[in-house]
Amino acid sequence: MKYVAVVLASAMLFMGSCSKKNEQKEELRKKDPKALRYDSLDWKADFKPMKYTQAELNDYRNKLNTFYKDFWVDGKVSGGLLVVKNGQVLLEEYQGMADERHKRPITAETPIHIASISKVFTSMAILKLVEKGKIKLDQKVNTILEGFPYDDITVRNLLNHRSGLPNYANVLWNNKKVMMDREKPISNQDVLDIFREFDVKQIRPADKGFYYSNTNFAFLALVIEKIMKMPYPKAMKYMVFDPLEMNHTFVFDYDRDKDTVARSYKYNGYEWAWDDFDRTYGDKNIYSTPRDLYKLDVAMYSDDFLPKNIKKEAFQGYSYEQKGFKNYGLGMRLLEYDNGKKLLYHNGWWHGNNTVFVHDVNNQFTVIALGNKQNKNIYSAFKLAGLTGTYPLKAPNKDSMRLHKQPIVPKTTAKLSTKVSR
Repeated sequence: MKYVAVVLASAMLFMGSCSKKNEQKEELRKKDPKALRYDSLDWKADFKPMKYTQAELNDYRNKLNTFYKDFWVDGKVSGGLLVVKNGQVLLEEYQGMADERHKRPITAETPIHIASISKVFTSMAILKLVEKGKIKLDQKVNTILEGFPYDDITVRNLLNHRSGLPNYANVLWNNKKVMMDREKPISNQDVLDIFREFDVKQIRPADKGFYYSNTNFAFLALVIEKIMKMPYPKAMKYMVFDPLEMNHTFVFDYDRDKDTVARSYKYNGYEWAWDDFDRTYGDKNIYSTPRDLYKLDVAMYSDDFLPKNIKKEAFQGYSYEQKGFKNYGLGMRLLEYDNGKKLLYHNGWWHGNNTVFVHDVNNQFTVIALGNKQNKNIYSAFKLAGLTGTYPLKAPNKDSMRLHKQPIVPKTTAKLSTKVSR
């Protein structure tokens, strides 16, 4: 077991920061204060680690040591796990293979498909456009995207999954004519064209209830492309990845990357084949590392990265039709408790990739778990937030572990089980 205890404010072990870069960013800010990107600020300086005792951190480490052995080592998880408290790395571990055929192991620099955590990045880009006045949260999407066939859907409705739109994978997979005529995997523009051509109906009118749908973020990617006048992958690199020095993060390009990226595996070790939905992005298809994702986590503390008024809009719940503490903001899931505390997070699932991102601002506690071999033990990492004592989450124990030998059968039908990311 290896633990790295590094004080973020003094060492910044994997931030790649230097004064020269900050000077360059300041020069950029002066030249173009309205730049539609996140590098006109020194966002790392705004992170102020809370006070802690060594005994507290040691207690966390002991519990994390047990968790890692029980759930990752014994559970045979393939992927990377990073846990940080008060700016100190308490646990960072990598195991498994990025490519079984070529015996390429997963390391700290191995980008893994982050599945629906990609939605967090898409929302950050959209919120930057809102901040700079390029679009408005309550602006009708049909005023931005030509041919968008729904009059009642706003940008906010897409971000908080209240558009009423069905999941494009379900719609297209059940349309045999469309799928049989395909020579290439479906693109985002294809999704829009097909929804318009086939007059796909909403499940319910906009803002009448929550319905989690990847279609929302596929369309938000098109909004980014329209406003930025560049493809989504290039826009994300310009707006978010490069400014945050995320050197191992990129949007998957099916034609360019399919033979070189970390592969995705089923629970039984068989390689997951590419399918018709591996070209769509916005809802998924970002590859990253735990270290790179932690850069985003730190940046989100800064009011320069996200102004307070934007954070207020983004990190609140919007769906209260049903009782409970689970909710969704603008690109982030959240748990809202009666004591006023909120826990921000997003999980993901695409093919054999299971992922967890916990952004606990109340305790400066971060959990990032990325796996590339189907294994639901990865989701147990989310409950590590219960170690802080702030939330009524029971920390995971070995009795709750899923045996890695047991088949994982999604609740949806077999035909659609590989098509819907979470």
